[in-house]
Amino acid sequence: MAQETSDIQDVVRICARYGVPVIAFGTGTSLEGQVNAPAGGICIDLRDMNRVLEVHAEDLDCVIQPGVTRKALNEHLRDQGLFFPIDPGADASLGGMASTRASGTNAVRYGTMRDNVLALKVVRGDGEIITTGTRAKKSSAGYDLTHLFVGAEGTLGIISELTIKLRGIPETIAAAACSFETVRGACQATILAIQTGIPVARIELLNAAQVQACNSYSKLSLPETPLLLLEFHGSANRGRRAIEEFQRDRRVNAAAAISPGPPGPRTAPNSGRRGTTPIGR
Repeated sequence: MAQETSDIQDVVRICARYGVPVIAFGTGTSLEGQVNAPAGGICIDLRDMNRVLEVHAEDLDCVIQPGVTRKALNEHLRDQGLFFPIDPGADASLGGMASTRASGTNAVRYGTMRDNVLALKVVRGDGEIITTGTRAKKSSAGYDLTHLFVGAEGTLGIISELTIKLRGIPETIAAAACSFETVRGACQATILAIQTGIPVARIELLNAAQVQACNSYSKLSLPETPLLLLEFHGSANRGRRAIEEFQRDRRVNAAAAISPGPPGPRTAPNSGRRGTTPIGR
């Protein structure tokens, strides 16, 4: 298990000398098999490199080690009114998320890891340590090496430190479900929502087969037609207004009435309120 960047460097230099493959391991939550070792080699476990090194709340960024997980970081940031928005659906390590260019359902508003990594410290395959990017929000100087390593899946080097963007915790989170007769109708509704500026934070499409599987597994009784699951982030009234805007356009095929539901079981980091609003066909 690596504790510092120098530990990674030492192992990589030895492996480079003898031609031994190196595989970096974060939390193992990825489904694509990046941590498989078909040719054998040495696995460098980064779970102990789990410190938040710096938080610059006024600049909305922080510097972390690669083993910090998404949930641990958001817990650390709660009392400062900040959170990291990329949610791949698992408590993945931030280093692994950067290496695999993770995204998730929040990408419609906050982008993917590619859009939220400002700088990296990387141990290359020959053991050399390089730093890419800066904390500056914009720069046109030099090669964009940061985004070369984001998504490289460890083939160009092992990430040992990240500087990432943070966001303010939304005052409220409102959720809605909208069913459609066809997948095409759901896709058209999504296009219209984005084109008209409705502040959708998450959006997920389930086709009829997926809805049927959810009903069977969770003993639900959702209409077994294509379903959009939406989430809106904003001020106290913005989420409700967003749902109303989404519903008002007849082309969206939503119901005419809105009936706010009770707070959902999940909450945003910190104490932001969360409401769920069902929208029928």
